[in-house]
Amino acid sequence: MQSQFKQIKVWDFSVRAFHWSMVILLGALWWSADAGEMSLHQIFAYLLLTLLAFRLIWGIIGSDTAKFTHFIRPPKAVIKYAKDKQKPQSLGHNPLGGYMVVLLLSLLAVQLVTGLFATDDIFTEGPFYSTVSSATASTLTWVHKQNFNFILGFAAMHVLAVMVYLIKGENLITAMITGYKRVQGELKQPKMVPIWLALIVFAVLFTGVWFSLLADVVKYM
Repeated sequence: MQSQFKQIKVWDFSVRAFHWSMVILLGALWWSADAGEMSLHQIFAYLLLTLLAFRLIWGIIGSDTAKFTHFIRPPKAVIKYAKDKQKPQSLGHNPLGGYMVVLLLSLLAVQLVTGLFATDDIFTEGPFYSTVSSATASTLTWVHKQNFNFILGFAAMHVLAVMVYLIKGENLITAMITGYKRVQGELKQPKMVPIWLALIVFAVLFTGVWFSLLADVVKYM
């Protein structure tokens, strides 16, 4: 007899907030760069930097499904999962999804770091532009612009993957909104870390980014 389906909470508020905030900020960064609103572009970038730093820390101390140790699997396990016709259920990210998370975080890190040294050759320079040579700054600016195309490509792949899973009957969008996933069998609910810890971590990070980078941009808007 088949086991009944049940709802299990797999995503804490912190992971869901990071996910949707990242979507909004990437759209805002794209618009602000295209419109030449570079002060806003810097503000959005520093907010994204805060979010990325938070996600990296939360990947170590956060809820079970948020931890990197939960979803980063050895390459053999990922290949096996990709080849299996009958995919096993996964709480949180499946082995392939885990690698996509790592790729996304890596692309965001490259985008943010290069942006700190970039220049538009008109009015706006990254806060660390003066610490490198003009040739190095030019190279990092080029990487900053090209890397965003990789991010857009990744976003398209991610949306396509979500649609494929939706067609197969697994609604990842709802799970990332509500935090709950419909599973079958005796899977146990992952341990969730209280939201107050996430708020403290984010507040500390935001304070650091505010005083080191963000305040100056807001001051001169």
